[in-house]
Amino acid sequence: MGISGFEVAVMSTVSPFLLGIGPLRRFVTRYSAITLGTTIVGMGAYLFTTPVGRLGAVSFGVWMASLAWPAIWYSERGNPAKLEARIMAWSIGLIASSVAKFACQTNNPFWPIMHAANGGWNKTGILLFVLAIARVSQRQVGNGDVSHGVEKPKGSSALAGLGLAGLLFGLHSLLSDSSTMIMWVWEGYPVRGPLASPHGAWTIFAMGAGLLFGIFYPNLTRTWTAFGIGSTGAAMLTLFSNWTGYYGGLTLAFYMMALTPASISNAVRYPPGRTFFVAFFAYNIMVLFHVWVVAYAFVPGGFLVREHTDWVMATTMLLVGCGVFNSLQDNTPKRQKTMKPPANPAARKQRSYYIYVLLLLQLISVAVAYLRFPSYDYAPYRPETKSINAGIWTIHFSIDNDMWSSEKRMESLLREAELDIFGLLESDQQRIIMGNRDSTQYLAEQLGMYVDAGPGPNKHTWGCALLSKFPIVNSTHHLLPSPHGELAPAIHATILAYDELIDVFVFHSGQEEDPLDRKLQMEYLTALMGASPRPSILLSYLVTKPKQGNYNGWVSERSGMRDIDPSDWDRWCEYILYKGMRRAGYARISRSTITDTELQVSIETSGMWRTVLLIYSPRSANSSWASPKVPTTSSPKTRCRRTCASPRSSRDRVSGDTDTMYLTSPGIMLECRLKAVNIEYRSYNGMCCYT
Repeated sequence: MGISGFEVAVMSTVSPFLLGIGPLRRFVTRYSAITLGTTIVGMGAYLFTTPVGRLGAVSFGVWMASLAWPAIWYSERGNPAKLEARIMAWSIGLIASSVAKFACQTNNPFWPIMHAANGGWNKTGILLFVLAIARVSQRQVGNGDVSHGVEKPKGSSALAGLGLAGLLFGLHSLLSDSSTMIMWVWEGYPVRGPLASPHGAWTIFAMGAGLLFGIFYPNLTRTWTAFGIGSTGAAMLTLFSNWTGYYGGLTLAFYMMALTPASISNAVRYPPGRTFFVAFFAYNIMVLFHVWVVAYAFVPGGFLVREHTDWVMATTMLLVGCGVFNSLQDNTPKRQKTMKPPANPAARKQRSYYIYVLLLLQLISVAVAYLRFPSYDYAPYRPETKSINAGIWTIHFSIDNDMWSSEKRMESLLREAELDIFGLLESDQQRIIMGNRDSTQYLAEQLGMYVDAGPGPNKHTWGCALLSKFPIVNSTHHLLPSPHGELAPAIHATILAYDELIDVFVFHSGQEEDPLDRKLQMEYLTALMGASPRPSILLSYLVTKPKQGNYNGWVSERSGMRDIDPSDWDRWCEYILYKGMRRAGYARISRSTITDTELQVSIETSGMWRTVLLIYSPRSANSSWASPKVPTTSSPKTRCRRTCASPRSSRDRVSGDTDTMYLTSPGIMLECRLKAVNIEYRSYNGMCCYT
């Protein structure tokens, strides 16, 4: 998360400064359909195979869209009915995007990180865009730079721009996905608050209801009373968890959507070049601000805003307040004695269309909530063996090495590995720079698992998550001591597996540059694990070498934990520890194109059965053998022998208590179960066999 130079792309929204150039402003306002049509480059960005090419195409699309929409609004400033129609088109588009993400488990299928292989509907999106532009181009979109009938406003264009900046940031950071505020208030099991599904439909309802309120009562939305109610909702969302915090979030969602028509209508009364430049520049500062409260360890001066999401929220509402203050100073059009706007016969018919469209979107969201409602009928992969397959994976925000959304590929690998429980690290994507996504929703629903994601986006970490086939009886979220570096998140969960309570810990340690942080974190969590009388599993990112430094604290009498494979010397970050259980196997799986970290897998069990999971894990693409090998595996009572038909192969080790097995063929997963002298085997592609 350090400075790389590509951050300059965030400034692609400042293009409205070009509207300060008279001839260009007149051209863009008169032919805004042409300007808006050029944004198709951003939608077609998925055709670029390189991340830099896609980023460039998206930046160009954002540049042109940020130029086109202010021009469209400004051109209709003298026609209230048409201006309202343009504002509603933009606002309903935001709600429609949120509904689409709700239906697609937080990914917008038109995004440039999507393509056909991972669930993208890019071609459909481009078709809809072309049809929309064709419709717009059939009529005169704007009146050009005509200013007759528009009285000179009072107040300040800078204040109007700042007010719009706060509104845009609030809409984008909190309402561009229906589950963002739900993740803010989630505190683990037992469930004491809203769930992403079905309660995402509640967020969408609050957005639609607020927008309708804003067009019918615009004068009421820009009062200090309404601002106070919205600020109270913001404070509740920031300070409280579970239902109390979520009710505050719904209040804030209603207020921000209600304020949107009045805020944009006020901003377009001022010169667009400086007003919208101020708006988008201040918005960009807020985008960086809400990332730097987490990434403070990687950016210059970041420590000044360390762990201050409360400052971000307060600044957002202060900016919104600037707009409210400016709107009240402007007495043109003359303020009404009633809170209702003047009668507008031309707007009555089109407002009925808004209601129908918003009602349709709400019905879709309710249908999605019903279809996505958790079934809670999950079962482990091997209940007959009473084994638990556990794993840990650092997923880097579910973006693969080529900058594509990686959820589907992750799901495929995790399903192949047949994991009953696994931890995910660096999994919090509920920020603007990550697209306000949540991959755990997709993985939990597709794999049939309970999920606990936390600590939330407002807790200033990069996130961790636990997914389990077994019911999660209780879970707590921890922020471990981090006096110097980034905060370290942890989950302590108790699952009910085979009628026995088992503790599972998911943890992300601090960075290598902060040894004191890692030492304090080790002391905190080892005390927590040592205090547990139950069998336990730690799925972790420890940043230490085996048998050196803090490793000897993690694996110690204080914690009671044992290393899953003390002989594996080639580890640095990911570790699996356990106590009170019997280890049956361990594997390291590398899929470097999904992420640059490996998936580690272990199998804990009890009873007579012993399970060893074999998974191909490439280490060298050029390795080959002159002749097929015949590796063996031994136990006190049994012996397996495997022959391989592939002359070109890689070699990796999977070990059990007394078993050592080798994989020599790509693309396979084999399993050898040993009970007494009986041998069972599975071959997924027939390339190898047991005899």
